[in-house]
Amino acid sequence: MFNKIILVGNLTRDIELRYAQTGTAIAKTGIATSRKFGSGNERKEETMFIDITFFARSAEVANQYLRKGSKVLIEGRLQLEQWVDQSGQKRSRHSVIVETMQMLDGRNDAPSMSGGDMHDTYEPSMSMPAYSQPSYQQPKQPSPPVAQRAAKMPENNLPEIDINEDEIPF
Repeated sequence: MFNKIILVGNLTRDIELRYAQTGTAIAKTGIATSRKFGSGNERKEETMFIDITFFARSAEVANQYLRKGSKVLIEGRLQLEQWVDQSGQKRSRHSVIVETMQMLDGRNDAPSMSGGDMHDTYEPSMSMPAYSQPSYQQPKQPSPPVAQRAAKMPENNLPEIDINEDEIPF
């Protein structure tokens, strides 16, 4: 089975940070996403409001850098929350558990924020993949000593660059 959701939008409210009895940080907020559809002059916009939850270190970082209106890209999983309300009725709703988040606000847009990726520490398999070198590559040749390289420099003092085409990744 596969449960993955990717959303880009703006936070609808400031982060609510709490700590579980175990000391784990839990941050809750909401995100608004929209899509435009239709053709010609009859364009419509549909906005969705989704509750999202961060855990552990990502909850603390989200609380530190994100505010209402912050633009973010989140990846996570859909979860069904169920509870009994004060009147005794069973209630439920879907929310997103954030596994990866990227802040999309620029430095000029939100001076108190910094950009970057944040990965939840509970699921390292969700972090960026590690790329390995193909096995067919030849080992790198040792570079010549500095004195030899300096002797080969042209008159305009720009160093000569020796590029092995097998080392170019594309």
